[in-house]
Amino acid sequence: MYRLLLLAPLLLAAQSPVPVATRDPGRFALAADVEARWVAFELTPGNQVRFVMTVDGKPATAILDTGVSYSVLSRGFAGLDPARVQASGEARAIGGAVPIGWVPTATVALGGLTRRGGGLIVATLPALATGSAERVDLLVGRDLLDRYALDIDHAARRFRLLPSGRLPFRGAVAPLSVSASRLVYETELTLGGRRVRPVIVDTGDGSSVTVTRADWQTTRLAALPATTALSFGLAGSVIHDLAVVPELGLGALQARDVEVRIEGPDGFSQSVGVAGRIGTGFLQRYRVLLDPGARRMVLGPSPTAAAPPPRSTSGLLLGILPDRLRVLHVMRSGPAAASGWKDGDLICAVDGAAVTAAYPTSPLARWTIGEPGRVVRLRLCGGAERSLTLRRFY
Repeated sequence: MYRLLLLAPLLLAAQSPVPVATRDPGRFALAADVEARWVAFELTPGNQVRFVMTVDGKPATAILDTGVSYSVLSRGFAGLDPARVQASGEARAIGGAVPIGWVPTATVALGGLTRRGGGLIVATLPALATGSAERVDLLVGRDLLDRYALDIDHAARRFRLLPSGRLPFRGAVAPLSVSASRLVYETELTLGGRRVRPVIVDTGDGSSVTVTRADWQTTRLAALPATTALSFGLAGSVIHDLAVVPELGLGALQARDVEVRIEGPDGFSQSVGVAGRIGTGFLQRYRVLLDPGARRMVLGPSPTAAAPPPRSTSGLLLGILPDRLRVLHVMRSGPAAASGWKDGDLICAVDGAAVTAAYPTSPLARWTIGEPGRVVRLRLCGGAERSLTLRRFY
């Protein structure tokens, strides 16, 4: 439900006194029955692919994140021995740089893949980055995935790893490679008649498509109505412009009505030398095969492929707590901005229904993208009640 909280990549590449690339990469093996080893997942409120795997035999809550060069283990992971963590400098993230460590591992296993030896980057992973209060133990990055084809069946909420070169379904084909310098999955797209490249393919990004302001201006789409959105990273939050474009090309695929966020000149994409990112907000329209070894990504049609993106009609981006909603950002030109809402406001009831732990998956949560003209009653946690009239504003 990325309509509640729009995310961007948490971490890209480590900058370490002892280069991560020189450490033991471990030994990889796929099970003989790997094609049957589907991994079930759920989408977080922040629109990320969350599942359970094991690290040294202990269960770990993980997020699939092809925008991460090296997989990242949370300092809060219950199975982590802090005494074994080696300081390893800093890594670049949204909002700045964050300190990282390195810890050796005996085994890491997900689906039909087992890695023996090697290790993981260690950093603080805030729960808020998934749009919920649930902890995250691990970001599964390029270093664990790029030897294989990654088949993500969004409609069935499952994924699997396959030998590179396998083609389990047919669809539109787009180029895909791993950048030699950034060590992440990259492609290119066509926007407003212009080629935009390189673009990171980032399954850990809950938003749809992001481009730099410089690339956006070359597309001649600046006249489209736009608002603002919020991104969270390990080092802080950033506000971006947000618009919906009528058409976007990705290889042989032509997609309509695509949500695009525009980063400023100090944004994350420009700072790492790319033109933008493609996230799960876009990829979940399709069954997706990411196979950098075969230099291709394949996007298979799904029942939701042609559906327009959900647009906020409230102008509020919200974080979800167990018994309340917290206003994280008031979108520019929206009805909430016009009626005095502020970042940090807390909502405990919607149309008389209390916010509970079941809120994220309940129909109640759809009020933020409700029909224009609808009046929603919102009770603040301090007891006051406000009415908000929904409308289209971008």
